[in-house]
Amino acid sequence: MKRFALIGAAGYIAPRHMRAIKDTGNDLVSAYDINDSVGIIDSLSPQSEFFTEFERFYDHAWALKRQPGQALDIVSVCSPNYLHHPHINAGLRLGCDVICEKPLVPSPYMLDDLELTERETDRRLWNILQLRHHQAIIDLKDRVQVGAAAHKHEVELTYITSRGKWYMESWKGDPRKSFGVATNIGVHFYDMLHFIFGKLQRNVVHYSCEHKAAGYLEYEKARVRWFLSIDANDLPDAVKGKKPTYRSITVDGQEVEFSEGFTDLHTVSYQAILDGKGSGIEDARHCVETVDVIRSVQPVTARDGEGHPYITRLLR
Repeated sequence: MKRFALIGAAGYIAPRHMRAIKDTGNDLVSAYDINDSVGIIDSLSPQSEFFTEFERFYDHAWALKRQPGQALDIVSVCSPNYLHHPHINAGLRLGCDVICEKPLVPSPYMLDDLELTERETDRRLWNILQLRHHQAIIDLKDRVQVGAAAHKHEVELTYITSRGKWYMESWKGDPRKSFGVATNIGVHFYDMLHFIFGKLQRNVVHYSCEHKAAGYLEYEKARVRWFLSIDANDLPDAVKGKKPTYRSITVDGQEVEFSEGFTDLHTVSYQAILDGKGSGIEDARHCVETVDVIRSVQPVTARDGEGHPYITRLLR
């Protein structure tokens, strides 16, 4: 049984981490968040310590380290994106392995810094890239791999996940903290595209604002037109008023059904990490580099055949 701590216990994704810790047969020893709305702990790890000041959390972890058999083994990080880097470093320096939500960090140079901390502490950092464990994505990757090496598939990725007015008032609406909508809601899709279609060869942005973004990515085995949005007005008419989220990936005109099967992917990811088969820094580098470019380049007019169909609506 591994002894876990959780940083960011009041966030949206934290319950999936708590569930994964429990379902893999491990123990949540302590948790931290500046927000005290963490009642979910009662149903999953009622004996866990809880702190609302990081200094007290860190001091408790350090005290456990001095007691035989009581030291933490793994720190899970679910804090706001801009805090991932310092919280990962803190976990590694406590002598723990670290599991962190995506995006791991916003830029490649921060990955290099975390690699240095790994070497200094002789501990490992793991990233949750759960779509790599989704059976529909694994099956698609297998089909692509057996195809002709020079063939490039035509892909459209559309992801609309409606968010209310609270979103822009939270840290997620502040690009200094979330790094923008493409990074915050899109990074695991960019990882998925790399996982399936190989190395990225071209990265162009056609549209970007605080609520949505669109562009074109060309991989070794695919040409991808993508659109991401948190604006409910972008939902297709068939979905509006029925569902708040719309996910669609088409490959050569055929829909890839992956709307189901998300619930337990964190537990599957945790088990892979515990088995030594998780995704580390180098696995995450490709999608971090992708979003780093998306944030920094100026949008350009889409070439023929490279613009997502929703682009024409946005530019009216």
